Amino acid sequence: MPKIGMEPKRRSALVNAAIDEIGEAGSLDVTVAQIARRAGMSAGLAHHYFGGKEQMLLAAMRHILAVFSGKVRDGLHEAKGPHGRLEAVICANFEDHVFDRRKTSAWLSFYAMAQSNTKAAHLMQIYQRRLRSNLVHDLRALTTRPEEVALIIGALIDGVYLRAALSGEGPHSMATETVLNTLDALLGDME
Repeated sequence: MPKIGMEPKRRSALVNAAIDEIGEAGSLDVTVAQIARRAGMSAGLAHHYFGGKEQMLLAAMRHILAVFSGKVRDGLHEAKGPHGRLEAVICANFEDHVFDRRKTSAWLSFYAMAQSNTKAAHLMQIYQRRLRSNLVHDLRALTTRPEEVALIIGALIDGVYLRAALSGEGPHSMATETVLNTLDALLGDME
């Protein structure tokens, strides 16, 4: 007989264990048994809750994206004006929590997974659309070419993040400053 109310706790434990295992391995080359062991349960129970490794990894990425989205929303809520909101979106991409080694490994593995897995590709598209939407929304008040600026800033955010993540340096003010300075230069050129 299953224990009532345990499913959310066990799912959460498995998601956190998946993030930890990916972080430790530095890739998606982990097994359900390893994840389950780290979560303190059997592989059979892990399969019961998620069906398989792919679903567990997708749930882990959804969790990471949900935490990230919450940080973006918090920043947007506190920001003043369109430029302040753009700054909040950019800064959220370079906060310390984004560069947690476990999450960095999950993100980098997720990029690779999105190339061959339609569900992962769909999650990646959702992330990219949200970023674009957040940028375009406030760029409309600042430039006549919001789509173009959003494309450049989005690509720059991804590129600067990847360089910082792959270098192992993690977040630093230069990453944020690079993107913010580029934004200001683009807005100045397009007035």
